[in-house]
Amino acid sequence: MSIWWSLHLRREAASVPLARRFLLGTMETAGVDPDISFDLSVALSEACANAVEHGGGHPAAADPESAQGREERPDRSATVPGRYRVTAYLDGERCRIEVADSGPGFPARSPLPASAQQPGGDPYAPRPCPPPDAEDGRGLCLIEQLADHVHFGNRPGSGAVVSFDKILKWRKDALLMVS
Repeated sequence: MSIWWSLHLRREAASVPLARRFLLGTMETAGVDPDISFDLSVALSEACANAVEHGGGHPAAADPESAQGREERPDRSATVPGRYRVTAYLDGERCRIEVADSGPGFPARSPLPASAQQPGGDPYAPRPCPPPDAEDGRGLCLIEQLADHVHFGNRPGSGAVVSFDKILKWRKDALLMVS
């Protein structure tokens, strides 16, 4: 069984719960275990919130797709200021989610200073999460904790891409369970 969908959303706060509900509805219909669905929906909400907050210029500014008479071009929605794209794939026993925006992207990673490295450790290892009372920065760490595999990257030109996946578990009564 495979399910694939893509949403092309305006960078508005109301788009975050819309994407989350769409994912939860898909997972419920497919018969995915509610705990797995919840984890993925929280991770998706964090990725969408980041796209809304950091994903480009003002949401209404210079949005050529909103001009009357223009046809939507789905392949460009993540490159248009004021928009971002959410794509989800339920394929076999895995769900993969990707959120792409048109913002400045992630800053280049520099190696940890020698004083912060573990002896013999990777200088590009993930950095520790900010403290729980920090104002910013916890969302990406939360995504890493909720998903099995996570990739934060930049698209050529401009824009960030957050992709993550998780092995699915199925409800006992799932109609679309992988065989």
